[in-house]
Amino acid sequence: MEKKMKKLRLGLPKGSLQQSTMELFLKAGIKVSDSERSYFPSCDDSELEIMLVRSQEMPIYVERGVFDLGITGYDWILENGASVKEVCDLVYGKRGCKPVKWVLAVPENSPIKSVKDLKGKCIATEVVSIVKNYLKKKKVKAEVEFSWGATEAKAGYLVDAIVELTETGSSLRANKLKIIDVVLTSTTKLIANKKSYSDPWKRKKIENIAILLKGALAAQGMVGIKMNIRESSLNKVMKVLPSLRKPTVSQLAVKGWVALEVILKEESLKRIIPELKRAGAEGIIEYPLNKLIY
Repeated sequence: MEKKMKKLRLGLPKGSLQQSTMELFLKAGIKVSDSERSYFPSCDDSELEIMLVRSQEMPIYVERGVFDLGITGYDWILENGASVKEVCDLVYGKRGCKPVKWVLAVPENSPIKSVKDLKGKCIATEVVSIVKNYLKKKKVKAEVEFSWGATEAKAGYLVDAIVELTETGSSLRANKLKIIDVVLTSTTKLIANKKSYSDPWKRKKIENIAILLKGALAAQGMVGIKMNIRESSLNKVMKVLPSLRKPTVSQLAVKGWVALEVILKEESLKRIIPELKRAGAEGIIEYPLNKLIY
């Protein structure tokens, strides 16, 4: 009788994080192929069963064990009060590798200057529980209502203030809103069902995925460079490289020459490569990185 293959049920975010998540998995060496019409992507890892769901719902399904593993925001874990295992932070978003913020905002011409001025006022947001807890800590009594969308347009018309998610704040400024406080800073997280995480096979699989994803994120904005150098020029070349980067130096077949290899931030290369050339480096090769495992 054929032995049944073990499977790990993985939930990936549907919506704004979908594309960046697929790209991250590809760099990690896991090819996930999705389509606009399907919620069940195919994957080149036969041990994974994948479904796309909204980030807002992910913590609930992971807690229930519908998924063994999922990707969601720290904000949605708090909002749902979900009891899950937070495996690791994956600091990425739809626009870049930075945490996002839920901010309290009001119209630019509003007399409201701080959260204390919201006593008896009305706030619209998608994260009702988070905002209620925030107001409780600030000892401010205000009404909090769930916003079904177009939250930024409601400030000053339908409600007194809003709590909205932002990465750069540009959308808020475009809608003539000003931020008066940061309610919560959130990052994307890899989360696991607690029972699944206690299973030896699933835990190892989860840890393997975490290592690969973190390695893919660590490699973003980094590149590798190789070069050949006369031994007599090695010290001069080493002075050009950032002090925190320890290059690999190996002997070449040609006497008196060495090969040097180092990982650097891509943004620094336009300055460093010409300096390396002037310092005596030859045959300089730049190559991209998919993963950087520390």
